[in-house]
Amino acid sequence: MTAVCVAGVTGWTGRPIAEAILASDDLVLRSAVSRSVAGKDLGSVWGQAPLGVPIAADVANALEGVDVLVDYTHPEAVKSNALAAVDAGVHVVIGTSGLSADDFDELDAAARARGVGVIASGNFSITAAMAKAAALLVAPFLPHREIIDYASYGKPDAPSGTSREVAESLDAVTPNHLAMPVSDTIGWPEARGAGIAGTQVHSIRQPSFVVSTEVLFGLADERLSIRHDAGSTPQPYVMGTLLAVRAAPGVVGVVRGLDTLLLRP
Repeated sequence: MTAVCVAGVTGWTGRPIAEAILASDDLVLRSAVSRSVAGKDLGSVWGQAPLGVPIAADVANALEGVDVLVDYTHPEAVKSNALAAVDAGVHVVIGTSGLSADDFDELDAAARARGVGVIASGNFSITAAMAKAAALLVAPFLPHREIIDYASYGKPDAPSGTSREVAESLDAVTPNHLAMPVSDTIGWPEARGAGIAGTQVHSIRQPSFVVSTEVLFGLADERLSIRHDAGSTPQPYVMGTLLAVRAAPGVVGVVRGLDTLLLRP
């Protein structure tokens, strides 16, 4: 049995993941993290009978007997949470966005030094993973691209972890080609979006969106759009997160992207 701690257990995604772990035959929910209800039993917080799952205020105090930490917290907390787990020899699954390429390099070095795995994805939805895989497949043949990043109007980080991950992965496949440097734009260069690993990314924050990512490829007189739209519930992320939890103990270092995990030889 793989023992798991869920950080952000009272959050929108954290609770259904914790419920899925409790319902599984090969995983056990050892502990949870939530500052707002620290010191309580998870079952009591959910209005149920006690589950024997203690809630800690921080990750460092929740790792005893834990094999894998699942982090669905906040962009400002995820890096320190992941490093604390790695330092304790605990594998990590990161569903929280906000980490940069440099942050992942730091995590990778730390994880390799401790011999543990870190699996991170901007989106643990299976269909989002396939959309990213499709974009990487066509990128060598379509050298002109931009990304539109849609999310709810209250999302604190931009771009989304999904869009950042796609941009950085595309750059590893082939460079993007711009007819004119963004800095030469007449008027407001900011209107051309943010340059993320060579790709212009445009973040839209509006009510009615959850997380959607659209990669636009272009050639003369034609376009290809690869788009993933998330629904209004966190259920699409549960299956992929549990796949990562089960795979993490067999990984050393950082694996970025659910597509990378699914398509490993």
